[in-house]
Amino acid sequence: MSARFQDQVVLITGATAGIGYAAAVAFAREGARLMVSGRNIEAGKKLLTELQALGAQAEFVRAEVSDESQVAQLVDACVARFGRVDVAVNSAGLEGQGGSIMDQTVDTYTSTFNANALGTFLCLKHEMRVMSKQKSGAIVNLSSTMGSRGNARAPMYVASKHAIEGFTKAVALEGCQYNVRVNAVAPGPIATEMLDRIAGGAQNVPAVAATIPAGRVGEPQEVADAILFLASAQATYIMGQILAVNGGKTAM
Repeated sequence: MSARFQDQVVLITGATAGIGYAAAVAFAREGARLMVSGRNIEAGKKLLTELQALGAQAEFVRAEVSDESQVAQLVDACVARFGRVDVAVNSAGLEGQGGSIMDQTVDTYTSTFNANALGTFLCLKHEMRVMSKQKSGAIVNLSSTMGSRGNARAPMYVASKHAIEGFTKAVALEGCQYNVRVNAVAPGPIATEMLDRIAGGAQNVPAVAATIPAGRVGEPQEVADAILFLASAQATYIMGQILAVNGGKTAM
């Protein structure tokens, strides 16, 4: 078994489903100690059992990433339990309400931006608070193919993911002085419950797959592999970059 992250401390938000879950399992298999978070307590308990079965030291803390006090407490809990934060994966987010811009409201804007942009900002703020003192660390944010291109039926999601890419680049420049690397992955369509919702149901996913040069949607593990690479010692000169994991979608 590989052990690229043996005894390193990894904090993951949005860890109870989809890409965050796949990343948590992947880090556990490579020797990491894990602080995982999400909003669903039962899913968190289930994840914790799985991580411990893999031999990982792990703890789950329920946190809403749009609430600064909860984010600060999450980061502090990680330090209290493990002494540091070596890697942070900011995976929490949602797709928001789809549809025309004319159908959007202040509420649909606020809910999407709170989960995606505000959540990423708060996580970065408090992760950097710890990592800047350590003089080390790696942060990976979750963007999307729609973080660099448009989609007429998802204006709030598109805009919030563009914001995450902006945060990634700006904080990466600040992080350089502290030996903290900040990057992001930008997945295309990935086989998750979120994709089913975005597609309007699992029955519509094959039509989505047909738009991808690879001819299929991606798997969460494929994005997790990219996250682990960006967090690893194999990526020490990669800073402020957005790694596309999309089956060739943005090569078109």
